[in-house]
Amino acid sequence: MPNKKRPKVFITRKLPEPVETRMCELFDAELNIEDAPRSQHELVEAMKTADVLVPTVTDQIDAAMIEQAGESLKLIANFGNGTDNIDVDAAARKGIAVTNTPNVLSEDTADMTMALILAVPRRLTEGANILMGEGQWNGWSPTWMLGHRIWGKRLGIVGMGRIGTAVARRARAFGLSIHYHNRNRVDPVTEEDLEATYWESLDQMLARVDIVSVNCPSTPATFHLLSARRLDLLRPEAFIVNTARGGIIDEAALVKNLQENRIAGAGLDVFEHEPAVNPKLVRLAEQGRVVILPHMGSATLEGRIDMGEKVIINIRTLFDGHRPPDRVLPGQQ
Repeated sequence: MPNKKRPKVFITRKLPEPVETRMCELFDAELNIEDAPRSQHELVEAMKTADVLVPTVTDQIDAAMIEQAGESLKLIANFGNGTDNIDVDAAARKGIAVTNTPNVLSEDTADMTMALILAVPRRLTEGANILMGEGQWNGWSPTWMLGHRIWGKRLGIVGMGRIGTAVARRARAFGLSIHYHNRNRVDPVTEEDLEATYWESLDQMLARVDIVSVNCPSTPATFHLLSARRLDLLRPEAFIVNTARGGIIDEAALVKNLQENRIAGAGLDVFEHEPAVNPKLVRLAEQGRVVILPHMGSATLEGRIDMGEKVIINIRTLFDGHRPPDRVLPGQQ
């Protein structure tokens, strides 16, 4: 950007090297070399002087913080697919644009979802732990470590957006029949291609499927969408997988149902109170009832670089005097 003052960009976490290099070439970028989470005080101080804040999904940018932002802050360019960590309404009132990085993580997250769909019924982590010395293996036996076949089972997808559709395509190849609940029915071509069954009633779908995959966005409307009442609708043989956001499931109710053998198992990449993980879930994982991962669903180098490129494009577009392509407006979260 010749002959222009380079925007001052404050980046809250360490990003992939190619992204940071490009940021430094284009902007007056302050990096986080140590990758230590920024405190709320540090974020507020940065917002007083920066032109652009680049937070991640772990940075909570609330209305009180936004109110303290300096006049120079023009953009909060979230390094993440959603913006549920940012008060978009408060930013709009302050005249600050908010952007995100959509449509680059669908395939990566769908891969991880499919991995959990396989891992939980087939007891993969239990088997791996035995070979790593946490148990005893005396050789193959016809009745030892029996899991459950997924071929021919019914998969119920909660949220048939890009990620949900990508999950459905993978699951179809593994012989699962596709059922889904969504705010709106998908287009007929996609539905026919996937041989998918649409359920207007989430309750009715939950009572009839063998595996539930949670792939909807986190919004006020989806908080505890899978409530204690809805979890009770699942059959004892059912499994549940969540690679979306932890708060979509009532975690305490899920733990209770697992402890009481009211559902067969769960695969969780997200948790309701991240980064804290419910100790009861850890114990269930040790017992082989749950597979838990530390929010790895979108963790590929390629995906993170794609996200960084979107952040850069959003910043450059705004400071070139145009609307950023990934701007999020109030009510769009």
